[in-house]
Amino acid sequence: MKIAIIGQQDFGKSVLEAFLARNDEVVGVFCAPEKPGAKADPVRVAAEEKKLKVFQFKSLRDATAHEALSALKADIGIMAYVLQFAPETLVKIPRLGTIQYHPSLLPKYRGPSSINWPIIRGEARTGLTIFRPNEGLDEGPVVLQKQCDIGPDETIGDVYFNKLFPMGVKAMLEAADLVFAGKHKEVVQDESQASYEGWCRDGEARVIWAHHVDFVYDLIRGCNPAPGAWTTLNGKKLQIFDARKHVFRRFADVVGKIGEVSSVSEASFKVTAQGGTIEVLRARGEDGKKLSGGEFARTAGLAAGTILGN
Repeated sequence: MKIAIIGQQDFGKSVLEAFLARNDEVVGVFCAPEKPGAKADPVRVAAEEKKLKVFQFKSLRDATAHEALSALKADIGIMAYVLQFAPETLVKIPRLGTIQYHPSLLPKYRGPSSINWPIIRGEARTGLTIFRPNEGLDEGPVVLQKQCDIGPDETIGDVYFNKLFPMGVKAMLEAADLVFAGKHKEVVQDESQASYEGWCRDGEARVIWAHHVDFVYDLIRGCNPAPGAWTTLNGKKLQIFDARKHVFRRFADVVGKIGEVSSVSEASFKVTAQGGTIEVLRARGEDGKKLSGGEFARTAGLAAGTILGN
């Protein structure tokens, strides 16, 4: 099988290495050019170490990108974590077309932060999709899907690195084999079940302590490690990473006002939300590094009665 890889970062590198490990012929690797001062893209480094042809186009719409891919005479294109837009004219160039990885169960959670949003919304399941890219964003027919659970305390880091990443590498191999053998099926996405969400960034990651403790906890999990849920302390950003949720069972359990630090211990501090408290186990101030909740509280002079987010 002659393969053209279009990918970026560690996932693209792992997919590249997986195809090479089973002796498929990778005829070329396309990755986005690095920004000035940025580290070398891992997929580029891996490809160059293997003496593979590497292409870095500012835009995959360019005629030169189309010409380069055409010249490779690939059987199939493999898109593995691609932030550049690949037009339909490009992805149809390989003899058997192109397949793409997306870390959600399409058509739900189309868009660039498709791992964050299911966790933020308290979903118990997610998965990945291998699909045919077209002119829409994550809208092409589905070739293969795999599901996985989202544990009640799992973060985006847990779900991606322990599940969607390794599952995705294997799924790309499986889907490529199905397409190459002509044994795959392509299922048109059901638009009545579709959703699109944009980036989960700082604006979306702000903690509103007046929200229910379930929502606050899911937001923290869905932003850990990136972009990092946050609140403010004395007007400065305070990011929250590892945390636990404690639900109020009775009126007598309620401690503190909304957004108030109710207690500080050696390892953590607790903040009151609607219906419970969030125990912060790992945090970072605006100008510092990640610390245990207890260490951060001591360093920042955080004490019971402090109000966050005001």
